[in-house]
Amino acid sequence: MIRLAHALILTLAMALPLRAEVEIQEVTSPGGIDAWLVESHEIPMLALEIRFRGGASLDAPGKRGAINLMTGLLEEGAGDMDARAFAAARDGLAADIGFDVGADMLSVSVRALTENRDQVMALLRLALHEPRFDADAIERVRGQVLSIIRSDEKDPDTIAARTFDRLAFGDHPYGSSLNGTPDSVAALTRDDLVEAKARVMARDRLIVSAVGDITAGELGALLDGLFEGLPETGAPMPPQAEFALKGGVTVVPFDTPQAVAVFGHEGLKRDDPDFITAYVLNEVLGAGGFTSRLMTEVREKRGLTYGVYSYIYPMDHAALMLGQVASANDRVAEAIEVIRAEWQKAATEGLTEEELAAVKTYLTGAYPLRFDGNGPIARILTGMQLDGLSPDYVRTRNAMIEAVTLEDIRRVAGELLNPDGLHFVVVGRPAGLESTH
Repeated sequence: MIRLAHALILTLAMALPLRAEVEIQEVTSPGGIDAWLVESHEIPMLALEIRFRGGASLDAPGKRGAINLMTGLLEEGAGDMDARAFAAARDGLAADIGFDVGADMLSVSVRALTENRDQVMALLRLALHEPRFDADAIERVRGQVLSIIRSDEKDPDTIAARTFDRLAFGDHPYGSSLNGTPDSVAALTRDDLVEAKARVMARDRLIVSAVGDITAGELGALLDGLFEGLPETGAPMPPQAEFALKGGVTVVPFDTPQAVAVFGHEGLKRDDPDFITAYVLNEVLGAGGFTSRLMTEVREKRGLTYGVYSYIYPMDHAALMLGQVASANDRVAEAIEVIRAEWQKAATEGLTEEELAAVKTYLTGAYPLRFDGNGPIARILTGMQLDGLSPDYVRTRNAMIEAVTLEDIRRVAGELLNPDGLHFVVVGRPAGLESTH
């Protein structure tokens, strides 16, 4: 789920159309909080997106799952309001306040009508500064997390992804589930949750975007009101994650009629100068839906799967080139061979002139991923900041796509795509496949 969420943010950022009315202001509050703002006064509503870098990767040693459990409790009561009272106050203001956590960031999403904005922000401040962590709420949310962990243990897709991560990253936080284990979650105390909050919710890792009915001056005051009093610094960020997997196959026996395979090797960080070229390349290879090479060769020509895809997955402390396919147990070996062959073909030949022209038209044109409100715009702006992009990316992105040449594609394909380095984690009872390590 975390991986797909990050991929969606990245895709939306890459898909950002040129729209003259998207004017990004860089705002610094009187208290020194930086934010990006798009003023839009047509609708009396504000969308606010807040990110704290580090996310669940900042769990303390031996406390895996603490930040995830803590995040689930942020809307379960704050200040003098228990969970029921907090929910009633939020709903009475017609507000949306949501919290989520991933491997690299803790997210806060807020939607508020202008007439209720001050009250909504006061409610949000309570959640950020004074969560109650009541005993009954802790046990309720702990039970929900344990239920998710048990469900994941029976889900082939999750098993495949978690096994790939564990083999690739070992003891690094990326190598284990942010949910924790049944034992680690059961052992977490209220004090552990208080510590977890301080580890991740600090001003030195804050990223904010706002879109809607608010001025720069109003936003500055709002930011100081929200974040004044948070710790200045949080826990140290984890180190870079060393990728340990070599090419090959890992089979995880599991009784299911359809095997699931997660595959990949090392990729590119978002700030790599070749990232745009790699993005264009991958759109043709596996990210372009029914028009991609993988879908054409694996599904359309051979009927080996309902779906296969690849994607570039840059994280804060590692970068991967990943994909996934599901196929019948007696056909998944053939699907893997076709994927390897297409990986090899792209690595050695790049794209055709026709493919490059078509993908440029698609990526720069009016396709379905468009802004459809303040919330999506705010999420895109936040994703841009997380990726280290500048505000003028909205004006330069299409030109960068258009500037990609066939020679660029061939060079980057040869450097990025590693057919021999592809590792497939296959969950099921695949005929003709055995683990190679």
